[in-house]
Amino acid sequence: MNPTITIPREHEAVNVHAGATPTSTRGSDTIKLPQFFKRLFKFPQMDFEMAVWEMTTLLFAPKKVFRSIYYHPETCDTHPRYRSSMSDYCAIETKNTWHRPDPSFTYLLSFFMLLTGLAWGIATTFHAWAIIRLTFLYVFVHLLAMSLLVAAASYFLIGKLLGPGVAGLPGRRRQQGLFGREGGTEELEFGYCFDVAIRAFFPVWVLLYVVQFVLWPLIAQKYWLSLFFGNTLYLAAAGYYFIITFLGYNTLPFLSHTQFILAPLVLMGILWFISLLGFNIPRHFAPILALGAWGPSKVQA
Repeated sequence: MNPTITIPREHEAVNVHAGATPTSTRGSDTIKLPQFFKRLFKFPQMDFEMAVWEMTTLLFAPKKVFRSIYYHPETCDTHPRYRSSMSDYCAIETKNTWHRPDPSFTYLLSFFMLLTGLAWGIATTFHAWAIIRLTFLYVFVHLLAMSLLVAAASYFLIGKLLGPGVAGLPGRRRQQGLFGREGGTEELEFGYCFDVAIRAFFPVWVLLYVVQFVLWPLIAQKYWLSLFFGNTLYLAAAGYYFIITFLGYNTLPFLSHTQFILAPLVLMGILWFISLLGFNIPRHFAPILALGAWGPSKVQA
């Protein structure tokens, strides 16, 4: 009878037999499909209630959304918002990761962008094909492609400049504190970068794709009050985007000096003040949102 040594799964899931060379399955783990894509079409496993809660909270208390991530690395059903019929699945599949592999938020926001694309298309062009084309651009270019691009840039830039083990500014390392992962790897995940980018886009959608559309007859007028309100709308959208991005990365205990993410707001505040002298931002930038709806446009710059 050959002796068998069983090693705990969380360390190394291998069986070493007499005369055999131990092999590690760590290499095979690196080629596994990310859980986000595995659940891409498993709609019963998606928590749309959680996605709606995140959307409403992002507008009024965005810090609460990323505060729930503190509970996520150990098991996502620790937080009351994650308690659902999929809690057991969630606890097993998402342990030791900051990324939440649930595409419900992306699906829901994509659906909202589809409706918004139809509205903008009907308002800006007379051609049915142009409306369909604009709707396609809203979902796959404005939302998904731009979020992927921002996530990729954040993954390389933030991970390299603000991540652990990089020589540079003093005091780079933060104490992991109560919510630090014991024995976990301190590395920025691309999936988490996409989570932050897609959530930072939501207030932009509310302000520039919905509110601006509804109030366009008012903010497009050649009055200073219209200029002030329209320009402030763009400043608020930019402010939301960078503040939510900052909160997302500031949550990670192994990133330092994340306040630098807020630096562009200083420049935007200066440009906003200068624009009040006579540059109407909506009248110049709103037509860009209708790019792709080729044909006679009803949006006047």
